[in-house]
Amino acid sequence: MSTLYLTHDICIEHDTGPGHPERPDRLRAIKQVMSHEIFDDLLREEAPLADVADIERAHPGEYIEAIREAVPEEGLVRVDGDTVLSPKSWDAALRAVGSGIEAVDQVMTGKAANAFCAIRPCGHHAEQAVAMGFCVFNNIAIAGLYARAKHGAERIAVVDFDVHHGNGTQVMFWSDQDLYFGSTHQMPLFPGTGAVNEAGVGNIWNAPLRAGDDGTVFREAFKSRILPALEAHRPDLILISAGFDAHERDPLGGLRLVEEDFGWATGKIADIAARHCKGRIVSMLEGGYDLEGLAKSVAVHVKTLMEAGT
Repeated sequence: MSTLYLTHDICIEHDTGPGHPERPDRLRAIKQVMSHEIFDDLLREEAPLADVADIERAHPGEYIEAIREAVPEEGLVRVDGDTVLSPKSWDAALRAVGSGIEAVDQVMTGKAANAFCAIRPCGHHAEQAVAMGFCVFNNIAIAGLYARAKHGAERIAVVDFDVHHGNGTQVMFWSDQDLYFGSTHQMPLFPGTGAVNEAGVGNIWNAPLRAGDDGTVFREAFKSRILPALEAHRPDLILISAGFDAHERDPLGGLRLVEEDFGWATGKIADIAARHCKGRIVSMLEGGYDLEGLAKSVAVHVKTLMEAGT
């Protein structure tokens, strides 16, 4: 089986305004690197529109409608200090959610070995009724809850290696022991959550890092906290919040990872997926704001997924 690559050009039209770090050029940079011949074997599909009913597994209907109504006919609207909506943002957000749902369908039914979704707006900061940190809907949590509802995947795991803690996913998974959330991230840093003692019902595993930490420290955190707990969880499906802003080039973080560190982490996650859930992994783009660091890191991440799927 092959790796599925889902994206949609409408996600490029989600306009965040001049100078905003979460900008359309991020997807353009990924699109360019994914045109390389080493990715010729990818299954490439357009992300479909999500149904609102699927979003409602993670967000109340009132919040979803408030977002839809806030989308302007022209210009830009801020729904918080960092999160911007523009005329194409509603469709982009539905495609972002839809990519995860389609990826889950194909991976759970064996049509694809695993999947990567190159989408925006990103999602892991979005709480049930709060848009924040560039995020509108929590794409990764919705995908996990969909897999449970539609495919009977009870034990869902999300691994998040974005430089910023995935507070929204943590909140949504907090009270359910069958939902694992493991995160490496820089502390202190936005959004201010992610301490080791934030443990939910024993299902939350945070591994905070300090500014200046490099790949050696990152890998040790993975080996000592994230991976043993993930192995013990015995997941039916693993989802990755694939943020690449822990790269040493990134302007919004202070960690010193390089692209090979993301490839290593992806490979370790894939090893556990092979043992427990037939290799089923769905990865969704989160952060990463230096275009060169982002493109190179995505390339290594997707190449590792492809190698795991063969």
